[in-house]
Amino acid sequence: MKRVVIAGVSGAIGGALATRLIDRDAQTRVIGLCRDPEKAPEVLRAHGRSTVLPWDAEDSASPAAVAEALESLLAREEGIDGFIYAAGLLHGPDMFPEKRLEDLDSQSMARAFAVNATGFGLLTQALLPRLRHREFKRVVAISAKVGSITDNGFGGWYAYRSSKAALNMLVRNLSIELPRRCKPIACVSLHPGTTESALSEPFSQSLAKLKVHTPEETASNLLDVIDGLEEDDNGRFLSWDGSELPW
Repeated sequence: MKRVVIAGVSGAIGGALATRLIDRDAQTRVIGLCRDPEKAPEVLRAHGRSTVLPWDAEDSASPAAVAEALESLLAREEGIDGFIYAAGLLHGPDMFPEKRLEDLDSQSMARAFAVNATGFGLLTQALLPRLRHREFKRVVAISAKVGSITDNGFGGWYAYRSSKAALNMLVRNLSIELPRRCKPIACVSLHPGTTESALSEPFSQSLAKLKVHTPEETASNLLDVIDGLEEDDNGRFLSWDGSELPW
């Protein structure tokens, strides 16, 4: 991938993905998106082959602003050959994963869906004109295994599980439509594995028995899978090690 848009570069996984892409290939150009560009890694803000643009998943006007900004950054005829959606929301000052039905909150549900699902769909819509060139494209949503409906044996985490399941459905829908309009392309969901981040930090004790990756390890694992994607992988839900996950 030479021209890549990554949403969520102020987060651990998004920032690590962007940094690794810049470091490994002198031809790669990264456009990073996040709510506050000042919170993106310094290397991305200072590097000549990366640009960080403001983008807010909870602002419906934000994708159009990103599309407009791209006009001065990338030639329309070149387009982009990679879009990675790494934004995610599990908890916040007034939001925490639900343990039971009584914990459901409409505002938390709305925020989770905006960041974890709707933002991906609206950004893909805004980027569509830049996906219509004839080179192979990769559209990747960083999802989560807990978004699998089939694999859900524990319940709880209503907002996060439901919004990640919605993200997976967006991927499946797009995997049907995009090849008709942007072939050749592969649109997939990826489970990153448990990663050291602000998202997982409150659950460090319960994660002690699990394999926890550093952001750099996660970025390396995910890029190995992304690099190996082909047209036939379109519409799949994959884990960080390349194995298939149930929807």
